[in-house]
Amino acid sequence: MIKISNLAKKFKIENPKKLSEQDKKDPRLQGRFFHSVKNVQLQCEKGEVLALLGPNGAGKTTTLRVLSTALQPDNGSIQIGGTDVVKQPIEARKKIGFLSGSTGLYGRLTGRENIAYFGRLNGMGDADIDAQINQLADQLDMHTFLDRRSENYSTGMKQKTSIARAVVHSPEVVVLDEPTTGLDIMAANTVIEFIKSLKRAEVPVIFSTHHLDEVNELCDNVAVIDHGETTFEGSLDAFKHKSDNGLHAAFMACLKEGA
Repeated sequence: MIKISNLAKKFKIENPKKLSEQDKKDPRLQGRFFHSVKNVQLQCEKGEVLALLGPNGAGKTTTLRVLSTALQPDNGSIQIGGTDVVKQPIEARKKIGFLSGSTGLYGRLTGRENIAYFGRLNGMGDADIDAQINQLADQLDMHTFLDRRSENYSTGMKQKTSIARAVVHSPEVVVLDEPTTGLDIMAANTVIEFIKSLKRAEVPVIFSTHHLDEVNELCDNVAVIDHGETTFEGSLDAFKHKSDNGLHAAFMACLKEGA
């Protein structure tokens, strides 16, 4: 189970002159600080997939980076099971599988070597790493490129390898930041099927995406963030009922409510 309550994170503006006109109009800009996340709450239970939605710049990635322990929050709490992520970041990190949109691979290493390296960082033995890599290669259809150097991978190959690397240690929760962005139909479908397998294994998944058809196919619950605040949190059915004109209209209705 993942629970985020009253989360807040601000960043100091080192050079206000470099702010765009859009940034200057953002209500989260207060003096020399930009309050990227002001008040976010969400919850994801075992066996659930939570869609994290919001326009670009809403605070989704900052929220996920705080959850992953990459950033320290200014306020709020994050719980993973019985672990306080803010107070016990090292312990929490062992429980999290995190895929960031900007996560890179070591180009001179093969896919297998990239995944194995992260397995060792998480204290896994070689036999367990080999078994887990073979299982993930089956699930993500990676066998044809697994032993090639990753610097020559396509976007889909890189993303599959990054996902395998994020979950090689069998984390208790998985956080995926736009995992299908830039993928072709076949690669995206493989990723979607993998997320379904996590759900069947009762692993809670937080899934940030702009693709509402994926939300409809995968997700049990939805959280919408706009201007750093949660404007909706509830079941997929409740989200759909925000409008009679489809998921896009429901999403826009959640943004208007938060305005």
